[in-house]
Parts: sequence; structure tokens; C-alpha cells
Amino acid sequence: MNIKEYISSGVLELYVAGSLSEKENAEVFKMMEKHPEVLAEVKSIEAAIVTLTSALSTKDTKQLFAGIKNTIQPKVIPISKPKTSILKYSGWAAAVVCGLFLAWSLNENNKLQQKIAKETTERKLLENRVIETNDNLAEATKLINVFRDDSVISVPLAGQTVAPEAYAKVYVDKKTELLYLDAQGLPDPPKGKVYQVWSLQLDPLTPTSMGTLDTFIADADKIFEFKTRAGEQAFGITLEPEGGSESPTLDQLYTLGVIPS
Repeated sequence: MNIKEYISSGVLELYVAGSLSEKENAEVFKMMEKHPEVLAEVKSIEAAIVTLTSALSTKDTKQLFAGIKNTIQPKVIPISKPKTSILKYSGWAAAVVCGLFLAWSLNENNKLQQKIAKETTERKLLENRVIETNDNLAEATKLINVFRDDSVISVPLAGQTVAPEAYAKVYVDKKTELLYLDAQGLPDPPKGKVYQVWSLQLDPLTPTSMGTLDTFIADADKIFEFKTRAGEQAFGITLEPEGGSESPTLDQLYTLGVIPS
């Protein structure tokens, strides 16, 4: 069934009137999300009902029903007109009641749409959380295996003069040529500053930048991955301006550690 046939099938009128099942309502809601012309048709039907209701009702609902009641109460009227009068006022009252019912149905239908939209959003958020949890679990399992591997070299980085209480640890995996930095022992960098990681050759002293920890504050576990470099003998971490520096600022050296020989 194409969209034009779907719109002309009458299901949208039943949807607005609240005459569909919850499953059918959900199917219509999906069609509204997928096809703008279906959404436009639903809004057009709702607008027509609102217009009809406005034309049939007054601002004071209590007064309206009181008027209907008074209208259909027994009155002294000419014998020749009872049938016409009763039919006239009964039809008018039925039209008003029908209009009010349609307005109520429209309100209930809007509530159902909001409920479906809320449930859809919550489901998507839950799915994203599950995916994120699975990704985090896989990453945690990977790191645990790395840290437990006897072939992985552990290098503690001790705090230096500018921050004696700071510390970090580097895990060097020679098999994968990857390096894992645990920077949990570093304080949050001040605004406009970033930590920069250096690999060092000691003779002669040659520092090489491995990168900056741009996501340090946002990263909850403070574990960062780098590629190892040939000939590295030590590692250091300095505090540098955002974007990093070409050479380390030695008076801002936070941690330093030598690979055991």
C-alpha cells in the first residue's frame, strides 16, 4: 500500500478519534515519523475536529449543558410542533456531545502520542547505555589481560619537584607495540593547560612527544593508549599550553620514570 492509499484508507481518522488499539496507534505513529505527508494529514484532521468543536460549543461548558437540559425539559408548546421541536433540539444536543467527545478523544490521542514518543526515547537511551556498557566491559577486559601479561613491562612514573604528590604508571606491551598510560595520580590541569607525554632516550637526552591528554578531565578511568617508539628508555609527563609544545617545559615536569634494564 502506497502513502496515498494509506492516507485514504480511513485509519488516520480512526487514529485521531482514538478508536484504534495501542499496537495500531504505535504503527500509525511510526508512519507519522517516517512520512511527513502522513503527519500533515493527521494534523489536518485534528484541526478540523477542533474547528468543529469550537463551532458547536461555548466557552462555559456548565452553561452549555444547563441550556441543553432546559431545552429538552417539558414545556407548553403547540400540539402541531412537538415532533419538530424535539428532533431539532435533540439533534443539536447530540452534535454538541459528539463534538465534545471528539475533542476528548483528540486530547487522549495526544497523550498517547506523547507516551509512545517518551517510551521510544527511553528505549533508545537504554539501548545506547547497553552498547556503551558492553564497549566499556570489552575495554576493561582487554586492559586486565594486558596488565596481567608477564611480558608487559610496568614503568612507575614518580612525582617531581613541581608536584611531588603526583604519580602515574606506564605499561609497555612489546608484542603489540602499544603503551598504556595510567594517569589517575595526576591532578586536573588548570584551564588553558594540557598534559603532554614524552618518550626519552637518555644518552644523549632526546625527548619525543607521544601526544597530549586532551580528554584528561572527561576521561573517567584516566587510561590512555599510545604507540611505542624504538629506543625509548624513559617516560615523562609535563604540563604544557593547550595544543602541546615542541619540547618539554622542564620546570613543569610532573612525573618521570625509567624503563628497568
